[in-house]
Amino acid sequence: MNFRQQPPVAILGTGIGGLTAARELRRSGIPVELYEAGPHVGGLATSFTDDEGFTYDLGAHFITNRLAKEVGIAEHCRDVRYYGESVLIKGRTYTYPLGLMTAPRYLTSALISHISPGPRKSNTAADWFRRMYGKALADEIAIPLLEEWSGAPASDLAASVGDKIPVGILRVLLLRAASRIMNKAVAIGYGRELPESIRVWHVYPELGLKMISERMASELSSHIHLNTPVEAIVVKENRTVAVRVKGREQEVSAVISTIPCSALPKLLQGTRALDYLSQFKFRPMVFVMMRFLGRNLLKDAVLWTPEQQFPFFRLTETPISMPWLAPAGKTLVTVDLGCEVGDQIWSMTEDQAGEFCLESLTPIIKDARQRYLGCRTLRTPIAYPVFLSEYEEARKQFQQCTGIEFLYSIGRNGEFEHLLTEDVYWRTLRKLPQIMTDLRNRPVDARVDQSSVAAS
Repeated sequence: MNFRQQPPVAILGTGIGGLTAARELRRSGIPVELYEAGPHVGGLATSFTDDEGFTYDLGAHFITNRLAKEVGIAEHCRDVRYYGESVLIKGRTYTYPLGLMTAPRYLTSALISHISPGPRKSNTAADWFRRMYGKALADEIAIPLLEEWSGAPASDLAASVGDKIPVGILRVLLLRAASRIMNKAVAIGYGRELPESIRVWHVYPELGLKMISERMASELSSHIHLNTPVEAIVVKENRTVAVRVKGREQEVSAVISTIPCSALPKLLQGTRALDYLSQFKFRPMVFVMMRFLGRNLLKDAVLWTPEQQFPFFRLTETPISMPWLAPAGKTLVTVDLGCEVGDQIWSMTEDQAGEFCLESLTPIIKDARQRYLGCRTLRTPIAYPVFLSEYEEARKQFQQCTGIEFLYSIGRNGEFEHLLTEDVYWRTLRKLPQIMTDLRNRPVDARVDQSSVAAS
């Protein structure tokens, strides 16, 4: 079949998933049109630099050399030499994960958990963490962090939350050792679609993360429509036939959506088959990006804070790993605050958010107030998918297919999955052959005239 004789594939969203799908479909001769509700491509996979020389990453802080090569920006990337994480608990800082094993109560509890007889299947996230890490580490560190991150009790979360956690202590040891020898931040736990390897490390594009989306979008510029949200997806006899954009129906051969899947039912016209998606919840977050005098104010690039005395659960000082993200003698610390849309944290001004964080930072950065230079905030209502047990089976069903012909949902928000930039790219590539096969086999009579579409 000549794809060029078919109506275009409509792609909703121009984040990494949408751009990947569009680029590959176009390269295969399939016409596409991309609709982006916002003013620029890339979604949160972007960054900007202020007048003082501070660079703010709104999504990921880095990518891997593997993805940079694939996208075509490898020659414009710097190697990240170091990346580490630590946990602050009971006044002591432990490196993650190996330093935690130096604490006898954590090591003993973990060993007991692994040698004790009993069911090896976990029914909830709380069960999973206690089985994998032992009761002490799970109850004091992993579960409190999980609950702050998700906004839900660990006993209400599905065990599949643990699928995103890297396991295998020997592999971690090997990759950590390789990282030190190579003087490069070998990627650990930042990709599950392709194997981890000593040949895969973190890099940072010289012009910021926006280089990824801008390079991919350069092949598609005449087919990208910014500030143009899709108003409806028209379904007829359980088959996607059109989209409505700016009040007009436009025939399509398929729709690939990257929007949050919980919002998808509101767009569907002609079916209520996906109404169940509206129950899927995302965790809202406020990220407070604080500027300070000095450098290396934290013990590591990432510091996890599971104790209830802190209103945040994670601090990230990116210039420890990537010194070019802040001017000489200055640094950025990003504070992660879980919240609900419209609550006190969500509603804070930037000045109020900075002051709120400063009050709790003093035990960690003693002279934080004296060093403080101001902050910027980023609010998002869809920071992380929340895997509640109550809809786990429905979530698994949706991951297999939407159930509507020629309607596909991809990407982190679209699939309702814990995916990082690397995995969004590779998983989208993995899904595209089936989509192309579906389009190749699409019945000719599936096309409808515009009067029929409008009447639907």
